Amino acid sequence: MSLRETLSRTFKHSLLEDVQAIVTGTLFVALGVALFKQAGMLTGGTVGIAFLLHYSLGLPFGALFFCINLPFYWLAYRRMGLPFTLKTIAAVSLMAVLAEVLPRWLQFAELNIWFAAITGGLLIGAGMLILFRHRASLGGLNVLVLYLQEKRGWRAGYVQAGLDGLILLCALGFVAPERVGMSLLGMVAINAALAINHRPGRYMAVS
Repeated sequence: MSLRETLSRTFKHSLLEDVQAIVTGTLFVALGVALFKQAGMLTGGTVGIAFLLHYSLGLPFGALFFCINLPFYWLAYRRMGLPFTLKTIAAVSLMAVLAEVLPRWLQFAELNIWFAAITGGLLIGAGMLILFRHRASLGGLNVLVLYLQEKRGWRAGYVQAGLDGLILLCALGFVAPERVGMSLLGMVAINAALAINHRPGRYMAVS
């Protein structure tokens, strides 16, 4: 059975359910990213690539994240369908905005880096899980990871972990080693949430 045939037989979320899920999931991720950013850490995926460019070039994180995802929309459309692509574009756009405004709304006089790594990681993982369950993502590598899970049966968390490890290695040239180490802890929290809660055959609802 093809991917689209499988999706067509699943329960469909209403438009309102999808909208609230995209807003809630993206907000969770943006909060986690805000914790990572204030602690001088980074994460994986296109978010991690945006972090690398932000730290090395000093360009706005939100704009970088939005632009990095542009080439991946064609893959999303070809492999996952138009509804998935439109919801992903909405989530990415909202994430780009929140990444710039949240630091103005939410600041910590003191932030424990262990708390930032674990709590930020769990928030990002929970947010991604909400988006995945509503057939959306934050674009980029998430699209590739979801495609491989649904086409090959590969666990999303494990595939994401391998890709994220490569990003961490690149970060050593721009981020202090101890911050990279704490970023690894945060990424473990993200991928543990995905590996445990997002498995092939589960949560295939579409709109």
